[in-house]
Amino acid sequence: MRFLSIQSFVAYGHVGNSAATFPLQRLGHEVWPVLTVVFSNHTGYGAWRGPLLPPDDVRAVVTGIEERGVLPTCDAVLSGYLGGPGICEVVVDAVGRVKKANPAATYTCDPVMGNATSGCFVDPAIPPIIREQVVPHADIITPNQFELGFLTGTEPDTLESTLASADAAMAMGPSTVLVTSVLRPDRPDDTIEMLAATGTGAWIVRTPRLPIGANGSGDLTAALFTAHLRSTGSPAEALGLTASSVVGVLRATIDSGERELQIVLGQDAIASPTGEFEVERVR
Repeated sequence: MRFLSIQSFVAYGHVGNSAATFPLQRLGHEVWPVLTVVFSNHTGYGAWRGPLLPPDDVRAVVTGIEERGVLPTCDAVLSGYLGGPGICEVVVDAVGRVKKANPAATYTCDPVMGNATSGCFVDPAIPPIIREQVVPHADIITPNQFELGFLTGTEPDTLESTLASADAAMAMGPSTVLVTSVLRPDRPDDTIEMLAATGTGAWIVRTPRLPIGANGSGDLTAALFTAHLRSTGSPAEALGLTASSVVGVLRATIDSGERELQIVLGQDAIASPTGEFEVERVR
């Protein structure tokens, strides 16, 4: 498959396109990375260098790809953190161009806005734009549980409320919702779950809650789930494969003692997921 991935880029570490490109390539897919920023490192360090690319420059890169006549062969568009309204418009425009060229192409939006620990950490102008102007164009969205609530104006916590929130999100346009970092009050200690919901069913997978909060794991998850869903056609299978790979990479990261996500070190977990976690149908 061929992916157009419009995301940030860091030279050191793995977030955005630096977290999505190699894993997709390791699975045998072609990736056209379009960069929205070129930073030395992710902003979690509190200091970084490099440019935030103007929306017109990002749009020009998409136009250049279009001029090669290859958009009809693009299978999926990915986007992650969107730094400003201008980039949101560029992404929506690119999705429209790809889908016009290939109506079978899908768009995956990872609506990066915040998390349960930090709250909303993006410009306050961004969430309404993502909710009203970007998500309606998406086929797949991959919010964490906090972002799902933020998008839908709900407070998902139990399985039932999280499913209801996912349904509310699908009513906005997407046909598939992957909810990451699901923390049900009745789950076993030291576990965390992911939930995939579609119009025909819902599935959940439980994994250990590892003692790490590596930047970029959400970007990795969104890319892998999209690839596996497109390859298998099965949300349940895609959920299990993605969980296995992400946990494998996180374990490699913990073992390395490094702060940054160890995607290269953990590449075997990406290329050959063990399928060690049971996927349960919950609807």
